[in-house]
Amino acid sequence: MQTPTIVVRLVTPEDLPDLLRLLEGKADFDGVRPTLKATLENLREELFAPRPATRAVIAVKGTEAVGMATFYDTFSSFLMKPGIWLDDLFVMAEHRKGGVGRALLAWLCREAVAHGCARIDWIVAAQNDNGRGFYEQMGATISEVVRLARLNEDAIRRLAAEPQER
Repeated sequence: MQTPTIVVRLVTPEDLPDLLRLLEGKADFDGVRPTLKATLENLREELFAPRPATRAVIAVKGTEAVGMATFYDTFSSFLMKPGIWLDDLFVMAEHRKGGVGRALLAWLCREAVAHGCARIDWIVAAQNDNGRGFYEQMGATISEVVRLARLNEDAIRRLAAEPQER
């Protein structure tokens, strides 16, 4: 029996249940399921808006969606070139080490080349040794120098409410 081919493609509206299932798997893997706010409705609104802020691809093996990546455009003022931020990449556990993650990254790299991007950036959890090893095997460098900084919605609202002039 021949192994099914892995096809990576942009998500369509019909793929949203599969994308949501994969996002739920990613949230479970990361141990942050209670923070997942994705629904079929808000996925549809965000991914298929006139000017979507994010995009998503799924990896299909045979007829089953087995992996996904969400990403959006960035820009480097130092390089003066666009880039891609890989927000989430997830492959179902039973399909890892089977080329799905590589296929998702290769698709993103083709997208980056087509748009003149200088780099693709993302974060990987320090304790995710398998993920770190996989990314390094793909040619990624993992910086131990920079730290993720984040303003959550409450902090954003608090700072936005401050007077503009001081």
